[in-house]
Amino acid sequence: MSWPDVTVVDACVRRDGRGGSPTAVTDDDPAATDADRRAVAAVAGTSHAAFLGPGRTPDGGWPVRFFTPTAELSSCGHGTVAAQAVRLTRTALGELNDRQHTGGRTFDTVAIRRPAGIEVWFDQGLVALRHPAPDERAAIIAALGLTADDPHPTDAPRIAAPGAPRMLVPVHDRSALLRVCPHLGELTAACRRYGLLGCFVYVPPVGDRPGAARMFAPAIGVDEDVANANSTGCLAAHLLDTTGAHTVAIEVEQGDTLGRPASVLASARRGPAGITTRVGGLAVVRDGHRGDN
Repeated sequence: MSWPDVTVVDACVRRDGRGGSPTAVTDDDPAATDADRRAVAAVAGTSHAAFLGPGRTPDGGWPVRFFTPTAELSSCGHGTVAAQAVRLTRTALGELNDRQHTGGRTFDTVAIRRPAGIEVWFDQGLVALRHPAPDERAAIIAALGLTADDPHPTDAPRIAAPGAPRMLVPVHDRSALLRVCPHLGELTAACRRYGLLGCFVYVPPVGDRPGAARMFAPAIGVDEDVANANSTGCLAAHLLDTTGAHTVAIEVEQGDTLGRPASVLASARRGPAGITTRVGGLAVVRDGHRGDN
């Protein structure tokens, strides 16, 4: 089918405007099938596509759906950054405070024009944390191909779920992070067996130095993600939980191994219901183009 204009957004670029995760954004078509939507990312040359709904939900949210070439996602952090950046460009406003409805949840968003692009923040909501079972942990570690020297000496893997669960796996340093070479077939099977979206391998931030991470999610058709904003929010929640602090704010660099340097910001805080997070990134909106699929 033929789609209206598709805009490609580099989401979560570095502070100097480099890199980012290319994400297709387009207005949804009620006549389209999910197979049509899955094809948009491939046609646009991106790993993800965001579809903007035509009107608000009863609770005031603008509906946005996200697809990879193989599946619909219940949420997408860098996709939300891209979608809200496009929504701001369609106005003459310098700042757009709004609400988005995705995956059955409506949450607050803000998009702000900056000299280097559009800064977007969104409320990720509650993040549930648990320790993986021994067999779950062993299967993922083996599928990642980690050596005995790679794991972080004082941190341990956690399962974090802002909706869809993923495993956070800490490694010793950036050299260990660069060495990670997962067995994608094994990782796909393990993630599906344990109901995981994927695996976020990271080096924790230290002082003013940003953390670093790589996200592997072959079970949803993304062997390695340029930027996974939701997982950065999960990491902020994990660090808050393990340090006992009241609030945590972090920056995590991603995408270097893919030639697309990216950066995600996140903060976490404790509340009456648990740990909530806020996630942000800078987006650069490219010119739109038409695509057929």
